[in-house]
Amino acid sequence: MNRTLLTIVTTFATALSLASNGYSQQPEKTVLVHYMPWYASKPFSGDWGWHWTMDHFNPDTVKPNGQREVASHDYPLIDLYDSNDPDVLECHVLLMKLAGIDGVIIDWYGIEKFRDYADIHRNSMHLVKHVKKAGLQFAICYEDQTIKHMIEEKVLTEQGDVAHGQIVLKWLAENWFADEAYVKINGRPLLLVFGPQYFKKEQWGQVTAGLQDRPLLYALPHLSEQMEMDGAFGWPPVTGGAEMFPKEWRHYLTSLYARPNVRDSVVSSAFPGFRDIYKQAQLHDSYGSIDARNGETFAETFDLAQKSNSQIIQIATWNDYGEGTVIEPTKESEYGYLKYVQKNAKAQLPYGPNDLRLPVMLYQLKKRYAENPERMKRLQRATDLLFAGKCTEAEAAMDAANKGD
Repeated sequence: MNRTLLTIVTTFATALSLASNGYSQQPEKTVLVHYMPWYASKPFSGDWGWHWTMDHFNPDTVKPNGQREVASHDYPLIDLYDSNDPDVLECHVLLMKLAGIDGVIIDWYGIEKFRDYADIHRNSMHLVKHVKKAGLQFAICYEDQTIKHMIEEKVLTEQGDVAHGQIVLKWLAENWFADEAYVKINGRPLLLVFGPQYFKKEQWGQVTAGLQDRPLLYALPHLSEQMEMDGAFGWPPVTGGAEMFPKEWRHYLTSLYARPNVRDSVVSSAFPGFRDIYKQAQLHDSYGSIDARNGETFAETFDLAQKSNSQIIQIATWNDYGEGTVIEPTKESEYGYLKYVQKNAKAQLPYGPNDLRLPVMLYQLKKRYAENPERMKRLQRATDLLFAGKCTEAEAAMDAANKGD
C-alpha cells in the first residue's frame, strides 16, 4: 500500500469530532451521492466522449503506468468507462448499496436533442432502472443553464424559454416525481436546481404551474433566498480561482446549517475536496481548489453533515472527474471514501469493508468473459446474489465462474 493511500485509510478509520452551535445527535440521515451520467468510451460507444477528453486529452494514448490520457487528475479503478454500459451502472449502484449510500442525485440536462443532453437523458433513464433494482432512491438536479445554451445556439427562442421549462418539468412529473423510489420531503418530490443559472425568481412559478405535485425547489445557498426557493443545498464553495482553506469552507457549511428549519430546507453537503482540470485542458481558468488533505476534508465535511439537523446528505460527487470531487473507487484512493461512508453512515450494515471489492470484481469478470455464454450465465447468478446482499454467496459464485467450475 502506498504512503498516500495508507494515510487516507488511517484518516478514514477515525471520525472527526466537531463541536458547533445548533448541532445535535440526529436519526440516521438519507445519504445521497451526486452522479454524472455523461461519460462515453470508445470500446462501448465507438468514441471517447468530451468529458474524458475536453477536446485536449487523448485517451488512445496509454502512459507507462497503463493508464490512458484523460481530462482528470484522478483515474477510475475500473478504467475509463461509459455511462450507458449496463455493467458500469450495475457496478456503481452495487458499490453504493454496499457502502450504505441510499441513492443518487442525477445531474440532468433535460430531454432536448442538443449537444449531449439526449445521451445524458438516456443514460439517466438506464441508471434509474439499476438504482431501483438495488433498492436505492433517486432525485434530479436540473441544470437550467441548458436554456441559455439552446438560446445562444438558436435552438430555442428567448420567448419560448418558459414553455420549454414547462415541458421539462411536466416530463419529470409524469415519469419520475411520482415514482416510489423518488426522494421526497414531506410527501413532495425534491428537485435540485444547479444555480439557478437561467430562470429568474418570477419564472419558476410559471415553469411549475399546472403540476399536480409541485416539487420542492432547492438552489445553491447564495441564490436560494434571492430566488425564493424552498430550500438550499451545499456544494464545494470554490470561487475566483483561489484555494479555499478549511476555515473558509467550515464557515460556509456551519452558516448553511444554522439556517432556520434546516431539517426541511437544507440538503447538507460532504465533499472530498476540489481540484479541477479546466486550466490544464485549456478551457478556462480553474474555479479554485480545496485540498483533500489525504481524506480529512471528506471525513470532516461528512461529520459536519451528520451532526447538522438536515435530514439529507448529498455527497458531491460520485464521479465528476473534471472537477476532482470523486468518491467512487479510483487508482489513487481505492475504496477509502466508501469505507468511511460505510463505517459512519449507518448504525448497522450487513456488509463489511472487504465486500466493497465485489462489484469491481464482478465488473472485471464480466468484461473478461463477455464472449463466453456459459461463464456469463454463472456471473449473472453472482449478480443476482449481490443485488440481494448475499456477499459471501456472490463471491463464491464469482470464484466458480472464474475457474469454470
